[in-house]
Amino acid sequence: MPTLDEVLAVILGGGRGTRLFPLTLLRSKPAVPIAGKYRLIDIPISNCINSGIFRIAVLTQYNSVSLHRHITNTYQFDNFHRGWVQIWAAEQTLSSSDWYQGTADAVRKQLFEIRATRARYVLILAGDHLYRMNYAPMFRQHLESGAEITVAVKPVPTSEAPRFGILKRDLTGRIVRFAEKPKAPDLLAEMVSRDDPERPYIGSMGIYLFNTEVLVKLLEEHPEFDDFGGEVIPYAIHYHHVYSFDFDGYWEDIGTIRSFYETNLALTDPNPPFNFFDPEFPIYSHPRFLPGSTIERSVLENVLLAEGCCIRNAEIRRSVIGLRSRIRNGARIENTVLMGADYYEKVGCEDYDETMLGTVPIGIGPGCEISGAIIDKNARIGRGVIIRPFPRGTDLDGDGWVVRDGIVVIPKDGIIKPGTYIGPELKPSEPKGQMAEEKV
Repeated sequence: MPTLDEVLAVILGGGRGTRLFPLTLLRSKPAVPIAGKYRLIDIPISNCINSGIFRIAVLTQYNSVSLHRHITNTYQFDNFHRGWVQIWAAEQTLSSSDWYQGTADAVRKQLFEIRATRARYVLILAGDHLYRMNYAPMFRQHLESGAEITVAVKPVPTSEAPRFGILKRDLTGRIVRFAEKPKAPDLLAEMVSRDDPERPYIGSMGIYLFNTEVLVKLLEEHPEFDDFGGEVIPYAIHYHHVYSFDFDGYWEDIGTIRSFYETNLALTDPNPPFNFFDPEFPIYSHPRFLPGSTIERSVLENVLLAEGCCIRNAEIRRSVIGLRSRIRNGARIENTVLMGADYYEKVGCEDYDETMLGTVPIGIGPGCEISGAIIDKNARIGRGVIIRPFPRGTDLDGDGWVVRDGIVVIPKDGIIKPGTYIGPELKPSEPKGQMAEEKV
């Protein structure tokens, strides 16, 4: 009987992530920090380890240095363990001088490495989704059903069907039809697969389990196929045994600034939709040796707080406060994702001396009011800066800041000068220092 030792996990980690810009200005999409101390790539790797899959390859290409560094420093199995996490970077070879052209093309260009592992099964995963999933039941169903390809699917309501690749299956669970983001009422009626009026459709999660010989055949015989979801799977359902595997837990595609922002803030709720506190199925990340966070004379309400922070006489509500954050005297923060810093400066939380460094210190300066923002790592927010959210749908490029879908984003290593105001145009009677409200 085949076991999980014969499964190779291949995580697609080379995405440019243009819709997450400027968070992807200096890093690839799977390297983007989430929940104060993790990175997106930690999610699929942790799922693999917790499922008993210990041979993991991460395909990288775009802005990959920080992703390589994180994986190398984090996932090291001991000498008595047969598992490994390897980085398979895009490279020029005698057979190809091109970069990865899509998800399927990326795997095609690594078929030599896949064959070298002698794995009988290949699990294809995305590197930018937030979910907790045990892949072992999916593997067992794959064997029991006689499937050559198994696609993980989730229930989809009618209102969201135009956002997904919708699959149609028969009573045995075999996938018989595919429709990419269907909108026509007649087509939607034909694609119903579930006896549930609220969620009648099944949508692909971008998780595929292949028999290795089938994967190799599809990619080698069809070099024109660059994408799994749009080309390989729609073709394969006509010529191979393709089955669905149901998943009905939390799953979120972190594809846009808005989804990234709202997903992070949802983690601050008393009962968050995704729980990082599961002791039996933990999410792993780079171990850090940081002191506990110190909080002096401050008010914190619904705050996800990472270690190594220093907060002094501040008011923080419904926000994520990342590693090594410095929040100084009188600051007010709400509905904000603060990613923290990669290192400490000489200037501590109790000091704010621009002359010591010759620039604004890392962190949030005294008297700042920040709402509806994402503050990337190592950002320097000067004294008295005010940041307010813009109306949804607003996109702007400012001096050292951008607005995406109404959310103000301060890029990594960004500097906002003291006294700067970032927000919608003030009304004549509106006080500049009044904290803005945004419901998300």
